[in-house]
Order: sequence, then C-alpha cells, then structure tokens
Amino acid sequence: MLRIDFSDNRQAPIWLVDERFTIGQDSRNTLVLGDAEVSPFHAEIRQDHGYYYLSDCGSQAGTYVNDERIGARFQLRANDRLRLGSVALLCVDPGKSQARAESAARWFLQVLKGEHEGKKFHIHGSMTFGRSVKCELCFSDMALSRRHCEFFLKGDVLEVKDLASASGVLVNQQKVGTAVLQPGDQLKIGSVSLLVIGPRVAVAPAEDEDATQFMRAIDLPKPLKSKPAASAASANPLRSAAHAKPASKPGVPAAKPRPGLHGLALAGLAVLAILAVGVGVVLAARALF
Repeated sequence: MLRIDFSDNRQAPIWLVDERFTIGQDSRNTLVLGDAEVSPFHAEIRQDHGYYYLSDCGSQAGTYVNDERIGARFQLRANDRLRLGSVALLCVDPGKSQARAESAARWFLQVLKGEHEGKKFHIHGSMTFGRSVKCELCFSDMALSRRHCEFFLKGDVLEVKDLASASGVLVNQQKVGTAVLQPGDQLKIGSVSLLVIGPRVAVAPAEDEDATQFMRAIDLPKPLKSKPAASAASANPLRSAAHAKPASKPGVPAAKPRPGLHGLALAGLAVLAILAVGVGVVLAARALF
C-alpha cells in the first residue's frame, strides 16, 4: 500500500486506502489543497488490482511525476515525486522501504520568526528556499530572492548554499556562501529566522584549497670540502705570469742578456785606450818623416 508524504511536511502523511483518491482546491476532494496553482479538481489516483494510477483532470498548471508532465493513467511506484502547482508530494511504500542507518538522521528547520512562525520543515535531499513557487520551501517574504538559497544533505551532513541572493544568508550572525550546519545553529534569511534541528555529526575539516603547499623538487648535491688556501703568487694569476720565465720555442735561440752599466764602462775604457794607441802611432810616424 502506498502512502503520500508532503515534501515540506505541511500535513501528516496520507494512506491511499480508497479506490478513488481526488486532489484539488474544492472541498469535495479527498485531499484539499489551497495552492493558487491547483485547480478545483486537479488530479485523481485510482487503485486497480493493487496498482495505483494517477491521472490529470485537465488542470491548467498540469500534474508532474519526476518532473515530467503526465496525462491519464500514469502508474505510480514507490519513491515517485509528484508536483501539483507548488505542492510537492512523495510516494512511499513502507513495506518495501529498508531500514538504513542514515534514515535515523532527520533534519528539520523550525521557523523562529517570520512567516509560518513555529512550523517545522523536514529537510531531505536537496530543497531550495525562496519566494518562487517552484521552491520546495516557499515563503512570501519580500526580503527574499526568488531562489534565495539551497539546503542539501550529503550523507548525514546538512549544508546550506547561497544562490547569489540579494541579502545573503546569515548563520549565527555571520554571512556565508556555503556552510555546514549543526544542531542549534540559527539562520537569518531575509526576515525569516530559522533554527536547525537534527543529529550532531562529526565533520572532517575541509582542506584549504588556497593554502600554499611546499613540494620537494630536487635533491641538491652536497658541497665539496674546502681546499687549503693557495699562495699569494698562485692566487694572483697576473703576478704569477709576471714571475714566470717565458718558455723558448723549439729552433729559436734564447735571447742573450743585455750588459749592465759596469760592462758598458769597461767597453768605453777599451775604446779610449785603442784610440790613444792609434794617435801615438800616427805622431811617431810624422816625426820620422
């Protein structure tokens, strides 16, 4: 047997026990919905040999199952998502649903101040919050954007994400873009104040993507041991070159050293002696003739 749950938890679940189940604004329907986009006789569900068939009754806004518009005798199955106007419903088969550990973690948002004050909304999957009738959490607060923010579950962790709204999202009086929520957190969205209710879950700290990370590139070679200091002559190549004797080329005689001043004086005296002897010889020859 199927059960109809309201996605926004506005009413208690309804069991489909009758063979014909009608939905609409008119008070004669089995399920009366006051949404402006719901027609007086919007849709009906019929039970036939244990199967459930949903039909649209010519409504203006249409009837959708899993975001697809349907016509007549669409067979419903467990976990199908129905939408009539802005009202979202979920088909549940408790007999086939398996008890899972994560199902015990239930998250709620309770309105502390603003529209629907005191009401609790059950959060599951991904739910948008704003003024648009297409939002799962629809509020008529004019301080809200049409699609203001989104609440979504990642396992047992509830997060909120600002959808580029005009006034932003405040968590414990701090403006956030995306934040992990914990039980007891208070949100301010437009003029609506919300209290987070749910299980306390340990969340691993997220890595900072902008943090500077240092990576080892290569191993540098170890420095060589220092050698003893060279002599002053070897340290200065110019001085070493000045003291070094030029090497003679093969086949070329080495240049003779030039005489010093003492050698020049002796050579000069020898020349004078030779001249004096010559002068004496010349004078002696004239005397004889």
